[in-house]
Amino acid sequence: MKTLKHYLTLILLLIFVSCNVSPKTIEYGSDGCHFCKMTIVDKLHAAEFVTKKGKAYKFDATECMVNYFDEFDTSEIELYLTNYFSKPETFTDATKATYLISKNIPSPMGAFLTAFQHKSEAKKMQSEKGGELYSWTELIAHLKN
Repeated sequence: MKTLKHYLTLILLLIFVSCNVSPKTIEYGSDGCHFCKMTIVDKLHAAEFVTKKGKAYKFDATECMVNYFDEFDTSEIELYLTNYFSKPETFTDATKATYLISKNIPSPMGAFLTAFQHKSEAKKMQSEKGGELYSWTELIAHLKN
């Protein structure tokens, strides 16, 4: 009976740990993009979503993540994350970021798409580099056209 309690405790612990919904670290230079299969190397434009079960899907660019939504049930997604301009390698909530599409800021997949944590940063960069600003919902609609 004691052994059974130990196994049940261990199983419950494994279930709890395996379902942890949190961002996962991107291993630049070795992790691959779930959409285009390229190796993720760009620390400024990478993106990730995490499902309600805690599985992370990693992308080399936000446009790859958005395009992957055609192949995935988005109701299963808990976290939408994107790296942002002023602090490469750091995630912010992709649904609250502001996006700039400017031909003067290259991105890995050629969409010239860069995320900013704050709209004021995006507007400042827009005044320097040109381009158009998008919210998350506007960006999804733009990329689907």
